[in-house]
Amino acid sequence: MKGLRGWSDGDSFLINYVAHPLQGGVTGRIFINNSDRAKRLEFGTSKEYWKSRMKAMAWSAAWSTQFELGPVSEASIGNVGLKKVDGKTRMGFVDLVMTPTAGTGVVIAEDAVDKYVLKNWIERKFGSESILTKIFRSVLTPTTTFSNLLRGKVPWKRNDR
Repeated sequence: MKGLRGWSDGDSFLINYVAHPLQGGVTGRIFINNSDRAKRLEFGTSKEYWKSRMKAMAWSAAWSTQFELGPVSEASIGNVGLKKVDGKTRMGFVDLVMTPTAGTGVVIAEDAVDKYVLKNWIERKFGSESILTKIFRSVLTPTTTFSNLLRGKVPWKRNDR
């Protein structure tokens, strides 16, 4: 943990600004899938929706912090913060910030895609059980797809239909 300094951790743009937010989206979606209230909510302006997504971000932040710095983490197992590469430690604040915040952005974006593109357009055109609908659901909402697989459900599963 003593090697945690600065923003950058030396990882590529793809890792820090694409992969970590996707991971944050998956952990946020895990919270949502396990909350009876949150999983029923549809994207919109309701206070309950936004409160549930902020709780998902808090869960994602706790998960990410444990993964990076906790008792069973990159720092404790692999001494990630101690090794220097090009004079920089391999630990920075970028992962602790980008994973939950941008991950929550991914969750919210997927909720909007699910409501406006999938539910209100694709499903109306092809039907909710068509193979095309299932493919579009799986491809257009990747963190939902992955979290469904982790809980033993089909990738195109939706909690509200």
